[in-house]
Amino acid sequence: MATTDSRPPTAGVPTISAPPPAGPRRPRHARAQWDTGPVPLPDAVASPAVAPAPAGLPGGVPVARAVGSPGTVPLPDAVASPAVAPAPAGLPGGTRLPGASGSAGASGSASGSPGAGVPGSSGAVGSAGAGAGGAGRAPQTYLSVFNIAMMTTVTVMSLRALPPMATYGLGSVTMWLVPAVVFLVPTALVGAELATTWKGGVYVWVREALSNRFGFLAIWLQWIQNVVWYPTQLAFVAAAFAFMVGREHLSNSGLFTAVVILVVYWVATIITLRGGNLFAKVSSWGGVIGTVIPGILLVVLAIAWLGTGQASQAPLEADRLIPPFTGIASIVLVVSNVLAFAGMEVNAVHAGQMRDPSRGYSKAMVVSFGLILAVCILPTIAVAIAVPNNQVGFTNGIFEAFRVFLDHFNLEWAVYVMAGAIGLGAVASVVTWVAGPSAGLLAAGRTGLLPQFWQRRNKHGVQEGILAVQGVVVTALALLFVAIPDVSSAFIALVDMAAALYILMYLLMFASAIILRRKQPNVERGYRVPALNLVAGVGFAACVLALIMAFIPPAGHSVIGPAAYPWMVALVVVVLGAPPLVFYALRKPSWKRE
Repeated sequence: MATTDSRPPTAGVPTISAPPPAGPRRPRHARAQWDTGPVPLPDAVASPAVAPAPAGLPGGVPVARAVGSPGTVPLPDAVASPAVAPAPAGLPGGTRLPGASGSAGASGSASGSPGAGVPGSSGAVGSAGAGAGGAGRAPQTYLSVFNIAMMTTVTVMSLRALPPMATYGLGSVTMWLVPAVVFLVPTALVGAELATTWKGGVYVWVREALSNRFGFLAIWLQWIQNVVWYPTQLAFVAAAFAFMVGREHLSNSGLFTAVVILVVYWVATIITLRGGNLFAKVSSWGGVIGTVIPGILLVVLAIAWLGTGQASQAPLEADRLIPPFTGIASIVLVVSNVLAFAGMEVNAVHAGQMRDPSRGYSKAMVVSFGLILAVCILPTIAVAIAVPNNQVGFTNGIFEAFRVFLDHFNLEWAVYVMAGAIGLGAVASVVTWVAGPSAGLLAAGRTGLLPQFWQRRNKHGVQEGILAVQGVVVTALALLFVAIPDVSSAFIALVDMAAALYILMYLLMFASAIILRRKQPNVERGYRVPALNLVAGVGFAACVLALIMAFIPPAGHSVIGPAAYPWMVALVVVVLGAPPLVFYALRKPSWKRE
C-alpha cells in the first residue's frame, strides 16, 4: 500500500550524497545511482531555503535541497538534477527520466502537481517543487509493489471473462496458456524494461523510439479503446448489483443498467479527480476483495464440492486438456484471448510514484503475472465443475457457479455477498482504467497535440478536461441502453471491433522496445529483457495474427452479417483511430504547455 516518507532531519550537520566517482560520465538521460554515503558540509553552506547564488548566477536562485537537511546548497549538475532533465541531443525535451520519481517537475508547484513530462496526476503526490518557495518539505507519498501489482491484476483480469472459457471445461487451460505464453509474457517483460527506463508510459516509449506523432497515436489508441469498453464492463457491474439485492431480473433492464453505469462511472471519475493516491487504494483493495478473494473462494468451493462426492459437470480426464478443434472458429477464439490479457502496460504511467521503480516495478509485474494466470485458469475450471456447459451465462455465469456451490453447503446468503464483492472488483478495474490512459493522453496533449480545453487540469493536477470529454461519451453510450432494448449485443460487437485499435498500440510498443535497444543502447535500464528481440518479436507476431483475426466474426456472432463484419471493423478503426492524426495536423503553437 502507499507509504509516506516523513524522515526527520539528520541530527547535526546537514548531509548530502557525494558526487559520482571519477570515470566516464553516463549520458544525461541515464539514471544516476551514486550512493557513497553522506558527506558533512561546512557550516557556511547550511543556509536557508534559498542559498546565496554561486558566482555567475543571479541572486536568490532556488537551489537543490539536500534530503534530510534544514538548508539548501548549490550542487553540481551531476547531483542537483531537476526532476525533468534536459533531453540529450536529438531527443524531445520533457521526458520523465529514471531517478526523477517522486518529485515535481522543473516548475514544481507547492500543491504537489506534476511537472513537465509527468502525466496528469501521476506525478509525486504532496512533494514541493523546485521553485515552490516554501521552506518546509511536505511528506512524499509512494506507491508500493502491492499497489502496482494489484492495480495491474485488476486492470488485466476480470472475472467477467471466465464464463465463456468455462464452456470448454478442462480445455480452457490450454486456451488460456497459449495466449499467455505468446502475449502476456512478452508484454510483462517488455513493459518492465520500458517502464523502469523511460517514465510516462506508452506515449513516451513510442515517442522516444519513433516520433511524437506515433507516440500520440499510441496513447490515443490505448485511451479510446477503453472509452467504448467502459459501458460493457459496467453492465457487468449492474448484473452483479442485481444479484446482490436478490433482483436478478434487473440485469435485463436497460434503465437499471444505464443508471448503474452512470453512477459508478462518475464515482470512479470523482475518485480520480481527487488526485493523490486515492485511486490506487481503491483499485488495490477493490481488486483484492472483488477479484482475488472470489477467485480463491471459487477454487476452494470446487475442491470441497468434489471432496463431498459431487460429480463435476465437465469431464476432468487429462486428455481433455486439449480442446476439440473446430476449424477457423477455434483459432479465432484462442487468438481473441490475446486481448483478454491486455493492460499489463497501463500502470507503467504510475511507475514514477514508486520509491525504487527499477526494482519495485519489475517485482510488481512478477506478482501480477502469477495472480493473473491463477485467476484465469483455476476459477474457470471451478465454474465448469459447477455449471452445465449449456447453462453457462456469459454475464451471470460466475454468480450461478457461486449459487450452485453455496446452496449445496447451505450458505445461500453468501451468494449476495459475493455478488457485491465481484461488483466492487469490476468497479476497481474501471477506476484503474479511468486514471491510467487519460493521464498518459494528457502528457502527450501538453506537448502541443491537443486543444487547450483537453489539457485543463484541476488544483490536484488531474486531467479534468480529458475526463470531461470521456464522461460525455460514456454517458451518451449508457443512455443507449434505455433507448435500444437489445443494445448490449451491439456494444459487445463494438468492443470486439475496437480491440483492433488496441492491437495496433501493442504493435507500436513491441517495435519501440526493439528500436530503443538499438537507438539508445547505453541508457542504463532498471531491468533488461533477456533476448529482447526474440521476446518482443514473439509478442509482435502474436499481435499481427490477432489483428488479422479481428476482421473475422467470432463464433456465435449474429449482430452483423459475416460479409459486412470486416468492413465494419475497418470503419470503426478509421473513425476511432483517425482523430490523433487530425489533431497532429491541426496543432497550433498556442496548444503547447510543456
